[in-house]
Amino acid sequence: MARVRFWHRQSGGLSRSAVRFMRRPPLRRPVLLAAFEGWNDAGDAASTATSALAESFRSVPFAEVDPEEFFDFTQARPEVSLGEGETRHIAWPSTTLSIATVRAEDEDLIVLRGPEPHLHWQTYCDTVVELAKGLGVRRAVMLGAYLSEVTHSRPVPLSGSSTLDGLLQRYGLASTRYEGPTGIVGVLGEALGQAGIETTSLWASVPAYSLPVSAKAALALARAAALVLDRQVVLDDLEEQAREYERRMDELVEEDENVAAYVARLEEMEDPGAEGAVSDGTFEGLAEEIERYLRGKR
Repeated sequence: MARVRFWHRQSGGLSRSAVRFMRRPPLRRPVLLAAFEGWNDAGDAASTATSALAESFRSVPFAEVDPEEFFDFTQARPEVSLGEGETRHIAWPSTTLSIATVRAEDEDLIVLRGPEPHLHWQTYCDTVVELAKGLGVRRAVMLGAYLSEVTHSRPVPLSGSSTLDGLLQRYGLASTRYEGPTGIVGVLGEALGQAGIETTSLWASVPAYSLPVSAKAALALARAAALVLDRQVVLDDLEEQAREYERRMDELVEEDENVAAYVARLEEMEDPGAEGAVSDGTFEGLAEEIERYLRGKR
């Protein structure tokens, strides 16, 4: 595997990180689609959406960011697996980049996926930005998801931000008003925008009482991303997973009176003309209720 190194100046000297290329595909006006597992990924919605899009577009890996400088391996441990002949293989928690070409006249799509890094975020973002510029990326779409006081039976609320004036309004998306702690999606999105790369971030709201994987939110994100990317996409598997998610969520509400009471309050607040808001205290105990439900199903 070829290794291309980037150097980044920080106070006190130079910090080295690396991008390893498996191959160098020819690129035509590439667009970057990025999502990260972890804090930015409630209900695994963003990572699931990105994986579904990558699979639908038949993307092929071509590079990865060396994890050595950016991960605490006691928190995100490498995994060992056995191959043919009982050969042992170590898989490290790194950022991978894949390339997808849909039609000859389209822009190429670069899909960036991986866990949220633990360390040296500014250097990490410098690495990704320099890589994107080196590959000729002119625009980027970032995906994220967060827990919110919404119900599973209603359409998934989507919001976003963009460096392009009018883009969110064009697709009927609300502009995010969030202020507070942010994750790597927010930091990298700002770094890409400051580097002159047109950047749009799309976020899905996931119910606070959700099962661990919210396929419904993932489907909403995948459809929104395809719309912004101006791509046709087939998501049959994810659509089936979203239907199964709603079915299991209905079961959860039916079988647990505490969750049912919480959902009823949310539905009341979601009705047009409702006043007030659900108290933050209503989250208390919901995680335990859902875990008990899952243990019972297992």
